[in-house]
Amino acid sequence: MKNIAIIGAGMSGITAARTLIKAGHQVTVFEKSLATSGRMATRSTLLGNFDHGTQYFTVRDPRFALAIKSVPGTQELIKPWSVTSVRVLDAQGSVLEAARPPREPHFVAKPGMSSLVEHWSSPIKSKHLLLDALVNSIQVDPKNKNRWLIKTSSKNGALKNHPGFDHVIMAIPAPQIVELLMNSAPKIQDSGFIKPLKDVEIGPCWTLMIAFPQASQPGLAHLGPQWNAAKSTHHRIAWLSRESSKPARGTIERWTIQANTTWSSEHLNDDPSRITAKLLKGFSELTGIYAEPGRTELHRWLYAKTLKPLGQPYLWDAQLGVGTCGDWHIGHRVEDAFVSGLSLALAI
Repeated sequence: MKNIAIIGAGMSGITAARTLIKAGHQVTVFEKSLATSGRMATRSTLLGNFDHGTQYFTVRDPRFALAIKSVPGTQELIKPWSVTSVRVLDAQGSVLEAARPPREPHFVAKPGMSSLVEHWSSPIKSKHLLLDALVNSIQVDPKNKNRWLIKTSSKNGALKNHPGFDHVIMAIPAPQIVELLMNSAPKIQDSGFIKPLKDVEIGPCWTLMIAFPQASQPGLAHLGPQWNAAKSTHHRIAWLSRESSKPARGTIERWTIQANTTWSSEHLNDDPSRITAKLLKGFSELTGIYAEPGRTELHRWLYAKTLKPLGQPYLWDAQLGVGTCGDWHIGHRVEDAFVSGLSLALAI
């Protein structure tokens, strides 16, 4: 039995944790946020939920399909989303018929995308999961030079040391891993482990969430177009989806608007009010909805979409006892995160 630390409680980290625990290892998952799920996040508001990270997932990999089928209670959480033919719009909002992607089932978790990872993490929460635990560095354990000590801080500034780990798995974006390891033990920095991580590219994304409670009035089914999700060639916006079209999401008209990586990079540090205004303008141009939303919320993802993957499912240095996993190793899908976490755990 090994004592293993996992940094990050998204799909990849939780998948690795469950697999290693089943194999008999002692596992502790460190998560800087107050909840699990990573980019499979759901924002709860008085007007309804928003999937402001991952919008949907596919089930192409047989291992992912088996997990959904075999983990008790999972199939009840998963619902098909009728947007099996996502519209592709030009910059003016016209549908490009010839550019439609191939049809395949799209799935969402109910009542929000975060529900899937939350459900899979529920058996390990009491003994194996530490929330509000930002990992600041990985150091050699002074009591055992062959083990690792994890240094964490919480939102209230409390610092804590967690000694005695044989292995450390980092299930967070590659740039965050590089930053973490540059603050960690010299023997990791001198090993060459960091070098391939520096080649990974992950783009940012500004995400705007808007709600139109006036669309819930009698006789008004919804505002705007007849489609519920679209990709676009608009210079600001890459994706739009009507959250209220998803199963078990409530009836109030709500939209999630995600900017493309190029525009998000160019405006990464702009004032949030300016970002909101620009994305609302683009939304109106694409949908024809010019009504004033009753609620707006904005979120900035610094690491949203993999632009240049690592090219292999995981990194593992058996001599150091250090590894990495996450969707960015092989792509940007939910399945990629699952496969990466599973593959690293099985290798260990």
